[in-house]
Amino acid sequence: MLTRTGSAALTGIEAIPLEVEVHASGQGEQDFVSIVGLPDAAVKESRERIRSALYSCGYDHPRGATLVNLAPADIRKEGAGFDLPIALGLIAASGAFDPALLEDALILGELALDGGVRPVRGVLSVALTARDLKHIGKLIIPARNISEAVVAASRLKVYPVASLPEAVAALRGEMLPVDPSAADALFAEPEWGHVPDFSEVKGQTAAKRAMEIAAAGGHNLLMIGPPGAGKSMIAKRLPGILPPMTEQETLSTSRIHSIQGLLTPDSPLIRMRPFRNPHHTVSDVGLIGGGTNPGPGEISLAHNGVLFLDELPEFKRTVLEVLRQPMENGCVTISRAAGSFTFPAEFMLVAAMNPCPCGHLGDRQHVCRCRQMQIQNYRAKISGPLLDRIDLHVELAALTEDELLAHGTPAESSAVIRERVIKARMIQNERFKNCRNTCNGRMEPAQLLKYCKLDKAAETIVRHAIHEFGLSARAYDRILRVSRTIADLAGCENIAREHIFEAIGYRSLDRRM
Repeated sequence: MLTRTGSAALTGIEAIPLEVEVHASGQGEQDFVSIVGLPDAAVKESRERIRSALYSCGYDHPRGATLVNLAPADIRKEGAGFDLPIALGLIAASGAFDPALLEDALILGELALDGGVRPVRGVLSVALTARDLKHIGKLIIPARNISEAVVAASRLKVYPVASLPEAVAALRGEMLPVDPSAADALFAEPEWGHVPDFSEVKGQTAAKRAMEIAAAGGHNLLMIGPPGAGKSMIAKRLPGILPPMTEQETLSTSRIHSIQGLLTPDSPLIRMRPFRNPHHTVSDVGLIGGGTNPGPGEISLAHNGVLFLDELPEFKRTVLEVLRQPMENGCVTISRAAGSFTFPAEFMLVAAMNPCPCGHLGDRQHVCRCRQMQIQNYRAKISGPLLDRIDLHVELAALTEDELLAHGTPAESSAVIRERVIKARMIQNERFKNCRNTCNGRMEPAQLLKYCKLDKAAETIVRHAIHEFGLSARAYDRILRVSRTIADLAGCENIAREHIFEAIGYRSLDRRM
């Protein structure tokens, strides 16, 4: 008997629809299952897990030789997620239920030896793929993955199963699918209460202003200051002033985390913009992705959010240099013998560093003992092309005694700053409503010419800055993008000289290096 059902294989962050064919010949003295279609070791081992699960649940194994084909055969199949569809195909082939019930189903799940169904990675990507397939009417997934699969309940009958008998019952129509209205709660407004607030940050007015500009325009930012000035503290509060994610941003970010197995039943979707803070010992593969079976790295996990690199000069130079292309393109392509994999990586880079190796250069309270050559070598660890791609350079000073001991009116809260950021983003959404980019930080050259026109006074200021500081063409473009955001925060249609002045002020490293 021949049975067919659907499943999916994960390639990068995409779910590729597959067909699982089970042909039980009934011939031969021994019960034997052969799996073909480029299976890896985990798929081949499913034969033993499935055999034990069938016997544990009281189902008969088809007699004689059985062939399982995972089609198309030119896509490599990895992981234990094919256990459940293969097992249900074998049960149908043994005559336990009508094989036609399998034909409009997409099934995924790992089997335990007692017939239990264990969770698998990437269910969100699978659910989104199944939702777009017209011939699929049922989605059967592990019960512990139900919070991810709910996004497909608006069109499909979604059945969360905890055991093999429950999966059979779902196919027979003996259990109810998930209520489609359960998906509505997934896209609710995020909870801001647990996010660190800017009102807790003492002093550092200039740094907080730079953070507001960065959030409003999606700009990259570098903070330079002595130890204890509050660089990390300020960076960790950035997600609290970023605008809420759209539904599309939520799904695109969450599917990356789903592939890595980072989603939980309590947090099935990423509603708060991610904040990733890798240690400076991270490898280039850990940062941009890759490996034998290429997967997303930290920059993709920070998609639509923030990538914070603390102690920037301590990162290996080769690691930092691989950031340049993703920062420009918003994605990273990993090429391996098995093929090329593209992962989204539209993130805000926020970095922090000391002004010198000892950290006390320019500090009023401590003496810097670094030689000039040491300072130059320390800063030279960050290449000029990478610095050009960072829009804002902001310097922080150590807090004074008065700032540390101040107990007066608290600083502005994140909620107040976020309101201004959202208003500026609304202006940009209208400006770029028919474009691929959605914020000033990603304006393309043609858009710079259209939306960043300067009057004579502003042009004179920029011309002087280029001559005085030797700014590159990319640094000039960054100044225009930042000044456009400053104008949006001020509610101005045109860029004025004061906006240009402030934007140039955020190129401090260009003036010194």
